[in-house]
Amino acid sequence: MKKIFRMFLSIILALGTLVAFTACGKNDNRTIVRVSHNQAADHPTNIGLLAFEKFIESKLGDKYDVQIFPNELLGSQVNTVELTQTGAINFTVASNAILESFDDIYQIFNLPYLFNSPEHYHAVMDDKELIKPIFTSTEKSGFEAVAWLDAGTRNFYTVKKPIRTPDDLKGLKIRVQQSASNIRMMELFGGAATPMGFGEVYTALQQGVIDGAENNELALTSNKHGEVCKYYSYNMHQMVPDIVIGNLRFLNSLSPEERAIFDEGFKIISKVQREAWGKSVDKAIQQAKDMNVEFIYPDVLAFQEKVLPLHEEVLTATPKLRPIYDKIQEIGREIKGGKN
Repeated sequence: MKKIFRMFLSIILALGTLVAFTACGKNDNRTIVRVSHNQAADHPTNIGLLAFEKFIESKLGDKYDVQIFPNELLGSQVNTVELTQTGAINFTVASNAILESFDDIYQIFNLPYLFNSPEHYHAVMDDKELIKPIFTSTEKSGFEAVAWLDAGTRNFYTVKKPIRTPDDLKGLKIRVQQSASNIRMMELFGGAATPMGFGEVYTALQQGVIDGAENNELALTSNKHGEVCKYYSYNMHQMVPDIVIGNLRFLNSLSPEERAIFDEGFKIISKVQREAWGKSVDKAIQQAKDMNVEFIYPDVLAFQEKVLPLHEEVLTATPKLRPIYDKIQEIGREIKGGKN
C-alpha cells in the first residue's frame, strides 16, 4: 500500500511540474523546490519556511521556484520523509521520532528530561560540533538534516481526566509519536502508548479511540485539539526538536555558491521559526483558555523519577550515544553554573 501511495504521489508531483512548466511558458526553466510539513499556515514552522522561500527566490529566483506545502498536503510525515528520500520532495519537516527509525542516534533527543531548561536545549542544538554527526547520520538513506526547529516542551493533555500525578495516567490510552523510545517512556509512566500519525490525533480524541496525547501548546489551537481536550498538564517530559531534512541528491547537485545560499536559508528558517515560537505559544495559551482548557502545574519531579531509568536503558543498548549524552550533560552544567 505504501509503495502504491508513493508511486501515485510521485506521478501527481511529476504532472504538477509539467503543468507548472507549461503554465509559466517555455522560457521558465526554473527548478521547483517542494517543501512539505504537517502544520497549519499560521504555525511558526510555516512562517519560517516562507522566510526561506522569500530568501532563496530573492537570491536564486531565476533558477529555483520554492513551493511550501503545509497541512500534510503531500501526505503524512512518514510519507513525506519517504518521498524526500526518493527526491519527489526536496525538503520536509520530520519529527525526531521518525528519524530515529533511520538511525538510532536520534534516540538521544527522545530521552525524557534530557534538558534541564530551554536555554540548555537551545545551546545543545546550536552546538555545530555536537549536532553535525547526528544531522549527517542518515546520508545512507538519501537525506540529511539541514535545520532544527523549536517545538517547545511536550506535555500531557487529556479529554476527561486531568493529569496531576503519574498515577493519573494509569489505564489511559495516550497518543505518542511513532518510536520505540516514546512507547517505552509511556510504559514507564504507567499509561498505554498509542502510536499514530499526528494528522489522525484529532479524530481519535473526538471518537474516544485515545484518552489524550502529549505535545506542545500549539497542538491545542493550531490543530484544534483543545476543542476536545480540556486538561493540559505541564509535566514537561520532553524538549524535542523538529528537523528539516533535505534530499541528498538535490543538495549535492547545488553548486558551491548555490549551496552557500541554501545554507544561509536554512539558518533563516531556524531563526524566524524560533522568533515566532514564543509569541505563538503565548497566543495559544490565551486561545486555549478561551476554549475552556484548564492548565495544570504538577510536581515535575514525580514524573521525572518514573522515566529516568530509560536513560541508562537506551545508553546501554546504544553505546554510541554515551559521548553525546555526556556532552549534553556537560553543557547543562555549564549553563546552570553560569546562572548561579
